Amino acid sequence: MREAVRLTGMVLKAVPSGEMDKRLVILTKERGKITAFARGARRPGSMLMACGRPFAFGQFTLYEGRDAYSLQSAEISNYFDELSMDVEGTCYGSYFLEFTDYYTRENMDGTAMLKLLYQSVRALLKPAVPNELVRRVYELKAMAINGEYTEKPPREVSDSANYAWEFVVLSPIEHLYTFALTDAVSQEFGRCVEINKKRFIDREFHSLDILEAMTGRRPL
Repeated sequence: MREAVRLTGMVLKAVPSGEMDKRLVILTKERGKITAFARGARRPGSMLMACGRPFAFGQFTLYEGRDAYSLQSAEISNYFDELSMDVEGTCYGSYFLEFTDYYTRENMDGTAMLKLLYQSVRALLKPAVPNELVRRVYELKAMAINGEYTEKPPREVSDSANYAWEFVVLSPIEHLYTFALTDAVSQEFGRCVEINKKRFIDREFHSLDILEAMTGRRPL
């Protein structure tokens, strides 16, 4: 008999499968990104219905198959329900999920990326931190975790923007969203992150297209 495994993670994707099932992509701390099938999750009253949606974070109990896992149960500690009441915040969060999906792989240590995703989605719920700053901090730190960054900003910037860059690259994830920037410095910082993205990432993100269309913000 197969033994169940218990993994800590967050749902990145949830898509219908068959008549009543869902196929989930979950970023886990222990095994990186995995695919899991939630049998009957679309059936009214299913105990797996609530946990089979994006942003659900918690402990997942699964059986390991040849090509995918089967979700048995889950103890969700945070659904980020507040995000669903904020259309813009949801768009930013969806982009973070897609960006995380791009960078993560199966059988890798997912601790840093999972922690960054969790803290960044939480930051979207803090009115004191502008969503666009959260986005740029998240992007830079994700690239830094994966070794795709420069130690200094890729162009000449003010001392404040330079400090922001170094702070994000070097600081523990828990401390990332503890600073503020003026609008001018934030734009400088954002331009540098965008340059870094274009240097290392040759991928279009559908959720980013939606976000930029909604907010009217285009790459700087």
